[in-house]
Amino acid sequence: MAGARDRADPPMSLPILHHCAGARSFRCLWAAEEAGLEIDLRMLPFPPRVFAPAFKDVNPLGTIPAWEEHGHVITESAAICERIAHGTPLAVTPDEADWLPYLNWMHRSDATLTFPQTLVLRYTRLEPKDRRLPQAAEDYLGFFLGRAKSIERALEDGRAFLVAGRFTMADVTVGYAITLAQSLKIDGELGPLTKAWYARLTERDAFKRAREREGGGTSIPE
Repeated sequence: MAGARDRADPPMSLPILHHCAGARSFRCLWAAEEAGLEIDLRMLPFPPRVFAPAFKDVNPLGTIPAWEEHGHVITESAAICERIAHGTPLAVTPDEADWLPYLNWMHRSDATLTFPQTLVLRYTRLEPKDRRLPQAAEDYLGFFLGRAKSIERALEDGRAFLVAGRFTMADVTVGYAITLAQSLKIDGELGPLTKAWYARLTERDAFKRAREREGGGTSIPE
């Protein structure tokens, strides 16, 4: 049953998250659950620029996520996660030793680990069959798998999470890259430490709540 924050007319003061199940906007939904931040969740079909054209009135690019707050719209998932983490233990602050590694993971999560997977998705599932490019998909799959080794290396010293000796927003943003890899069925070659770390993330109550709120599935086509 939907909770009070999922009702049709939530308080206007709540930030709005436009989200497609299983898409990179899941980072933001999971982040909000971890932070205990109430949001107005607006579910959309994937891709919204095709199946929900009115969404372009919110984000002219037609991409998700889109986060509306105080008259501003943020469309970068890692930036939304950084906003959610601000002022909470999920953020690593400049006075902490791991602040710079934290920033690097936050940006690596999308630019290096999610982006190549979106090209695999496009050229294996989204494009019409006569426009699919197996070689491009294979190349970008190799790009992702090579860059994902950085997660394995970071965990070799026995740490449970990526930085700062605790669970942080870096685990959320990078963790989504593995969520996407699972949905694309390209996670089999990830290292054992990476898989164990991701298993710890998916056992978190906030992860489970986020999956439940989005319906427990994915809008990404098989």
